[in-house]
Amino acid sequence: MSAPGGSGDAAEPAARRAVFLDRDGVLNRAHVVDGTPRPPDSVDELELLPGVEEACRQLHEAGLLLIVVTNQPDVARGTQTMPTVEALNRELSSRLPLDEVRVCPHDDAGRCQCRKPAPGLLLDAAHDWGIDLENSVMVGDRWRDVEAGRRAGCKTVFIDSGYSERPPEAPDLTVRGLGEAVHWILERSAEGRSDHAHSR
Repeated sequence: MSAPGGSGDAAEPAARRAVFLDRDGVLNRAHVVDGTPRPPDSVDELELLPGVEEACRQLHEAGLLLIVVTNQPDVARGTQTMPTVEALNRELSSRLPLDEVRVCPHDDAGRCQCRKPAPGLLLDAAHDWGIDLENSVMVGDRWRDVEAGRRAGCKTVFIDSGYSERPPEAPDLTVRGLGEAVHWILERSAEGRSDHAHSR
């Protein structure tokens, strides 16, 4: 994981484009219990999903920031520790070209602004990295991810894994895995660059 960098031109900073990624069920395999995805319990259980490594490489090489935004309420619930979450994130970052991993460790009772569907993780990252949210994409496998992306002003991709929970409302694209979304994301990014160039 690297830290945000580059001061840019204060008068007209270069807006960057990002792909915000949920973690469990998008990048790595989730344990599905009673129709609900659960995170791995340890680094030993961490397994990248098929096509994820190549998808991240293509997106990264296209100049897109890859920022993981993940709810980890098991920390607040006492069923997983923050050091375990951080170890999993470090391992993911060693395998994938991620720019940053942002975590919300709270449960709904905390009423925080970072737990998806609240958009706080995305908005804070946009502030720190100088991200153009309108031309960025949120990819997730649950309704909370899609709603957070929508509230932040991003395009949204829903990875439909058939969980036994409410579906998201009107994602811009529905796929079965991250690899299926790469072409669409790159097209949106190219359109955003073209629109920006024409507006200058």
